[in-house]
Amino acid sequence: MMSQSPGAAGHSPRVEALLARMTLDEKQAQLVGFWVDQGDEVVAPMAGEKKSSTRYEDAAAHGIGHLTRVYGTRPVDPIERADWLWAEQRRLQQETRLGIPAIVHEECLTGLAAWKAATFPTPLAWGASFDPDLVEEVGRAVGASMRALGIHQGLAPVLDVIRDPRWGRVDECIAEDPLVVGTVGTAYIRGLQSEGVHATLKHFVGYSASKAGRNHAPVSAGQREIEDVLLPPFEMAIREGGARSVMNSYVDIDGVPVTADPRYLTGVLRERWGFDGVVVSDYFAVDFLRSMHKVAADSADAARLALTAGIDVELPSPDAYVTLAEQVRDGRLSPDILDRAVGRVLSQKEDLGLLDADFSTPPTAIDLDPAEHRALARRLAEESVVLLSNDGALPLDPSTSSRIAVIGPNADSTEALMGCYSFVNHVLAHHPGTPAGIALPTVVEALRAEFPRAEITSAVGCDVEGDDRSGIPAAVEAAAAADLAIVVVGDRAGLFGRGTVGEGNDVDDLELPGIQRELVEAILGTGTPVVLIAMTGRPYVLDWALPARAGAAGTLVGLGAVEAEVSTTAAIGPLPSAVLQTFFPGEEGAPALAGLLSGRVGPSGRLPVSLPRSGGAQPYSYLHPVLGGRTDVTSADPTPVRPFGFGLSYTTFAHDDLTAPATVSAGEIMRATVRVRNTGDIEATDVVQLYAHDEVASVTRPLAQLVGYRRVALAPGAEEIVSFDVPIDRLAFTGVDGVRRVEPGGIRLWVGGACDDEETVARIDVV
Repeated sequence: MMSQSPGAAGHSPRVEALLARMTLDEKQAQLVGFWVDQGDEVVAPMAGEKKSSTRYEDAAAHGIGHLTRVYGTRPVDPIERADWLWAEQRRLQQETRLGIPAIVHEECLTGLAAWKAATFPTPLAWGASFDPDLVEEVGRAVGASMRALGIHQGLAPVLDVIRDPRWGRVDECIAEDPLVVGTVGTAYIRGLQSEGVHATLKHFVGYSASKAGRNHAPVSAGQREIEDVLLPPFEMAIREGGARSVMNSYVDIDGVPVTADPRYLTGVLRERWGFDGVVVSDYFAVDFLRSMHKVAADSADAARLALTAGIDVELPSPDAYVTLAEQVRDGRLSPDILDRAVGRVLSQKEDLGLLDADFSTPPTAIDLDPAEHRALARRLAEESVVLLSNDGALPLDPSTSSRIAVIGPNADSTEALMGCYSFVNHVLAHHPGTPAGIALPTVVEALRAEFPRAEITSAVGCDVEGDDRSGIPAAVEAAAAADLAIVVVGDRAGLFGRGTVGEGNDVDDLELPGIQRELVEAILGTGTPVVLIAMTGRPYVLDWALPARAGAAGTLVGLGAVEAEVSTTAAIGPLPSAVLQTFFPGEEGAPALAGLLSGRVGPSGRLPVSLPRSGGAQPYSYLHPVLGGRTDVTSADPTPVRPFGFGLSYTTFAHDDLTAPATVSAGEIMRATVRVRNTGDIEATDVVQLYAHDEVASVTRPLAQLVGYRRVALAPGAEEIVSFDVPIDRLAFTGVDGVRRVEPGGIRLWVGGACDDEETVARIDVV
């Protein structure tokens, strides 16, 4: 950390002295990255078309701001690559006039995206765990690996609030609720930054609200949605998490590309929230002002717009920002604007210890997938699996002999376990034949280990994509000869058309890809009991596989009789005995699933995103007002098949005696308590959820808003008084006048098994 007192511009005297010595070319060099290893692989939007023509030797002649994805572009041995990196940092120190090393950044969304590094569950699984403490431990583990390899900045977490599951990047997101996104994302930031690696908040702001869930599509969100839903996770990450870097969103909001919008990059981020870190461009975003948004005439115009708006560093390589020095020379760009960005970058390098770093001794040995990391990966995977239905078939008894058929395209696949930004799916997909470098047991393999007395057969049945039905008869035969069929369906993560979900892989419906539903229905037709596992990167329409959900314990105020009856209609035809949802559970996902099936671990995940009724009902969010749900004034029904916060257990829980103060003032902390009891005979963990509804407000308000949650482990018959300390500011919203405030009035509170389950209710008055 900086030890010197800051100068007049908020920088230390050392940074001010460096800035005063720098030439324009040296300043420009600090504001760009360079993708040394960029090849022909498509691992970023339009990466092939945007490949830099600048030679690295020329770009780094005066120093360089960032080195892009030194470890994460192709499969390189970590120690050999570290040798190169340490040597290059020494060269920058010794052979450039100012001797300033480069910041090294990498992707770290599901763990460090490098060969042989641990792969953790995808962020949507973080949200399903509702466990910020565990996510913080994961962040700390990832940060330790990164720092050991000389990496200084991680391009994570994604704080985009899910608005439409048709969007391909849903698996990179945490939840459809701003509080869960903010608390879980901030926990990851704390963990990562505790190891000396700067987190980068993505994608500021509005990326997930694009029209019809299409990547890079325009955003027409109103100011209230932006202020009350999309911005709060970023604000929490900066104010409470101390995040040191932010990455812009690709989209335009109401016609203005965020890359060129000072209202957000300067007005909100710096002037309102006091952020004093560095803003980096998403890859090629500055040039997109010219090539895609068409708001810049040329690269120089794009550079001037972005830098003035608040983009400090252009990533991944020099493109538009190579014009900055010349623009200052000819008067098109103010030198103060240039110095503002350079000062921020130098302050970041000082903060990271780079200005005094010793690169004489690179690491000689490193384990990027140690047992401790795998244990964390398994715990997070176990906590994130959501049990959607169970007729009593689960848990299975591993001590009995049985015949189990394991069927489906994701049953014996390693790629199916991991998200789009895992190294295996992001990079190794371009290097067929290269081993993953980490142990990746499949579901079939994990089940054989978990059920040693069972006779286990397997059949693919069909691929994730396509319409080849030739494997279905063999799968049906295997199921018919078994006592139980475990069918594993879902997604294959990839980028830009390679896969069914991931960056650029947006969809216009939410049916399972390919003919997977046909496969499941064929297996159900055998009469053999079926356990269905959806291993996906987004929620899919599964109403055909789920029984009608029983009415909730209470009725959300204002819903009316139509929506209050039940949330789904009964499926037609035979149903699976149990359905589990898992969101890309990572390298230990298969053993975690096997443990849940055997009962060695109890299911405790909860849906971080609503399980949709149909693709045509999107966009949908549980944060909707009365007329955003099912009503008797329209025949269209957006009600999800399973709501936000839903998840079953192998036991049952009761929630009662919710208490809260009768009155509370804005700005105060409200203490609410509820009694939670394990009413079954199995030790288990409940996710206790506290919701609120503003009964009368100056603008329409959501029928349910999560204001607190806690994981609570209880022995059979045990109970606990669970308390929530809720800042009343969580009830703030943007009023008619555009000012965000807490309004006086009545607030209904409840706790239950999901957002629509008013099991125990209380009321407070905000005064």
